[in-house]
Amino acid sequence: MELQEAIKGRRSIRTFKKQNVPEETITQLIEAASYAPSAGNIQPWQFVIVKNPTVKKKLAESALNQNHVNDAPVVIVVCADEKRSSMGYGTRGRTLYCLQDTAAAT
Repeated sequence: MELQEAIKGRRSIRTFKKQNVPEETITQLIEAASYAPSAGNIQPWQFVIVKNPTVKKKLAESALNQNHVNDAPVVIVVCADEKRSSMGYGTRGRTLYCLQDTAAAT
């Protein structure tokens, strides 16, 4: 797939197939995300893999009742480690860089 095709063809998916996602696919996604650029190569992200229906339901509720989150077979929660980023860049790392970095990983 060419870059322009990937950019123009990107979509938000809110309807999911009722099938398991292979562990190898999840591992590949996390590995690809870990290659995202980050300020000072601090990599302030943490990835939480959620398959538990009860936890997914709570995530959906926390995301302003976006119930499609609950319907996904796997949810990858991307967390920004503010403390790790602030150790390298102080307040700017905590309030800006860690968010930019995790957005890039996402």
